[in-house]
Amino acid sequence: MNFDSVAASYRQLETIVFGDQLQQARVAFLGKIDTPHRVLVVGEGNGRFLGEFVRHYPEASVDCVEGSARMIALARRAVGSTSVRFIEADVGAVALVKNSYDLIVTHFVLDCFSEETLPPLIGRLADAAATDAVWLIADFCYPAGGWRRWWARFLIGFMYLFFRRVAGIEARQLVDYHPALRAQGFECADQMMSPNEMIRSELWRR
Repeated sequence: MNFDSVAASYRQLETIVFGDQLQQARVAFLGKIDTPHRVLVVGEGNGRFLGEFVRHYPEASVDCVEGSARMIALARRAVGSTSVRFIEADVGAVALVKNSYDLIVTHFVLDCFSEETLPPLIGRLADAAATDAVWLIADFCYPAGGWRRWWARFLIGFMYLFFRRVAGIEARQLVDYHPALRAQGFECADQMMSPNEMIRSELWRR
């Protein structure tokens, strides 16, 4: 899985399809959590979240795992000179120190993995999380019903076809990650829904 081929145009694609709703979902809980000390951000992409994060929490030490060199280059420019350490690696293969992060961030990442590989991945990230860690997630979801649900199924299905082709993601459909998080001792403490009901921001606590 690698997003190099769409790095330069990703923000434009995002804006055309969703306006600012993805970014609003990413930053939904900034300023509403205690100041974290050690942070793990997975699949940051072009740095729009990190740029806002370091402005809210300039003293936090951040490890950012991202598989795309081009996305990392964009993210570096977005955050400037900060305490962010970029790690160009596949999150499934990178070595993570156990019990070391009090904040985990996976925005629009979990939806890239299949039903078989997602629970082990969540387990690896949970092992790296402290016993009282917070986990922030923004991801796609299906509206409860009506025309919005049908439209969401069509659009999300198209996005899977597109990103399987250009980035090599393995998933073909959304997978419910909630059971795997609960199995690792996390509970959802708060959530927000986007105006189109296709994007959900969640705050989990262990």
